[in-house]
Amino acid sequence: MATLPRALVIRAPGTNCDQEMVRAFALAGAKPDLVHLDALVTDPGRIAEFQLIGFPGGFSYGDDIASGRVFAMRCRERLYPQLRAAVERGVPMIGACNGFQVMVQIGLLPGGRKDTWEQSVALTDNISGRFCDRWVGMQAEPASRCIWTRGIEESISPADREDVWMFPVAHGEGRFICRDKEVLSHLESSGLVALRYRDNYNGSENAIAGICDESGLVFGLMPHPERYLEWTRHPYWTRLDDRIRQGETPGMRIFLNAMEFVTGRSAVGSAG
Repeated sequence: MATLPRALVIRAPGTNCDQEMVRAFALAGAKPDLVHLDALVTDPGRIAEFQLIGFPGGFSYGDDIASGRVFAMRCRERLYPQLRAAVERGVPMIGACNGFQVMVQIGLLPGGRKDTWEQSVALTDNISGRFCDRWVGMQAEPASRCIWTRGIEESISPADREDVWMFPVAHGEGRFICRDKEVLSHLESSGLVALRYRDNYNGSENAIAGICDESGLVFGLMPHPERYLEWTRHPYWTRLDDRIRQGETPGMRIFLNAMEFVTGRSAVGSAG
């Protein structure tokens, strides 16, 4: 019997979507381990044991300074070499919401430098100045390098995309911005933009909802795919055609795509 790929889900005080991410990896076919950040700081070498890594959403350390700031600072100071080594050996990583905020502050996204961390993008206050909790229509970038979103939009018929190609969001600091125009231009021209909002409710530059690094392995997004693993989570799932509900949700497909990369199998449509 083949050994299941191991998925590391890193939590910290205030994380509140860790169990959803653990469940997403498990349903995709991995063996997830939920590990507290303190345990990794004590023994960073544990990161080498895993084939997938997830940074879940939630208000880590209360986000009293800024969203994800304390979590990211501890990772930069104690875990950056091990996280970079994981990328180099081909480990897919995902960060949702607070996890995305953490990854950009660590310097894992959009990446670029391998010897030290550097931050060139950020997630700041929504344009409304308010916390936003809703479902939002999404648009995948077909030319993106991201292995997590590869082919995801093509798996949904054009007639159904407006109804089902959406994710829940819940954040007050989700507006994506870049350090300068050169960074934004590089993201767009290099296939690092993975997802956009159809309704740019938070004012993100170029409606960017998610990006990846140059390898396509490291993926961060403000929406929560781990909250949309079953059709019954959809806000009006009872009105969806049975034909649509025969396949996987967009959220589940994201995690299946990562498993496809890790195992070498075709994951899209393999579970159901």
